[in-house]
Amino acid sequence: MPPQLHLSSMRPRDPAEPGRSAGPLELFFDLVFVVAVATAAVQLHHALTENHVADGLVSYAIVFFGIWWAWMNFTWFATSFGTDDWLYRVLTFVQMAGVLVLAAGIEPTFTDRNFTLLVVGYVIMRFAMVAQWLRASRASVEFRRTCRRYAAGIAVVQFLWILWLFIPEGPVASVVLVLLIAGELAVPVVAERAGNTPWHPHHITERYGLFTLILLGESLLASANAIIEALHGEEELAPLISLAILTFIVTASLFWIYFWPPHHRAIGSLSQSIRYGYVHYFVFAAAGAFSAGIEVEIDVLTHHSELTETQASFTVTVPIAIFILGIWWIALRANADRVVNTVVPVGALLVLFDPFIPVPVTLTAVLLIAIVVVLVLHPPVGECNSERAEQH
Repeated sequence: MPPQLHLSSMRPRDPAEPGRSAGPLELFFDLVFVVAVATAAVQLHHALTENHVADGLVSYAIVFFGIWWAWMNFTWFATSFGTDDWLYRVLTFVQMAGVLVLAAGIEPTFTDRNFTLLVVGYVIMRFAMVAQWLRASRASVEFRRTCRRYAAGIAVVQFLWILWLFIPEGPVASVVLVLLIAGELAVPVVAERAGNTPWHPHHITERYGLFTLILLGESLLASANAIIEALHGEEELAPLISLAILTFIVTASLFWIYFWPPHHRAIGSLSQSIRYGYVHYFVFAAAGAFSAGIEVEIDVLTHHSELTETQASFTVTVPIAIFILGIWWIALRANADRVVNTVVPVGALLVLFDPFIPVPVTLTAVLLIAIVVVLVLHPPVGECNSERAEQH
């Protein structure tokens, strides 16, 4: 084989490898998800502002599952077996192509309940992962059974997804959909019983942090859109500028809250890792929905929405509350003292009272600033002691 076609041995990565961080390919991989996330948020925005709340939320939950699960599976595989030879890159590019197909299928899913393109794009990504797991099984004797379980489980569920497309829309299709999602979630649990794959705590939590930044970036875009809309009319100038400022404050506060705890401590065991990974579905989905909610608020202020002001406010506050409670549960809670563990969840719940305040997002911004102040005054448990030890 010519040297340029030589393949690296896909041996397990060292979970204690010093200086491990996200590589250029992983960052490039994340970029294509910006398209899918933005498309999902736009479609949710349209559904909510047209008062198709239930249908919009169901479609968004299904679409975002495909986005999140495909991203998460690649991320955990990469932390365990990632390499950078030509075949690994090609298979990663195939997954990226699948993301673009999935993104093209998001609008038909929302408008016509047509899941064909969505499923096709998803299956492309997942079969590429089957190839990755099979390749890893050849190079790793220790984790061969685990890798083969992953490959077999993923492949079986993908064939079932294809068959699901032929089931007529109705209760049966809905039940099978739920079962297929449960099947996807069960694959890692079953596969890891044959032997836990190695993961690098700092690397994996850095990857989650990077995806969170992508989602929070959508909220910053919504804040900018409020300013842009304000420039188009004088009547709504003050409310839209206020919304833009408050949205920026809330987004910055969510950033602060998310990155306050040392996330790498949250995935010490398999059960902790499963909880961390799976609960992030709600954290990520809430972050994406937050940006859609801001767009709904803009529509209300510019008289382009069928929702009332109170209803529109809930499209912002509910995602924020879910985001904060999710992070508190999986990463913040175990690293916080009693004060923080009281202020953060209580503050998240009080956010839900914001819709009853005349100015949108005002109470939310005040509450999140208060939470951030408390976090500044109360660093993560163990951090102060470690700093003192380093000084001595």
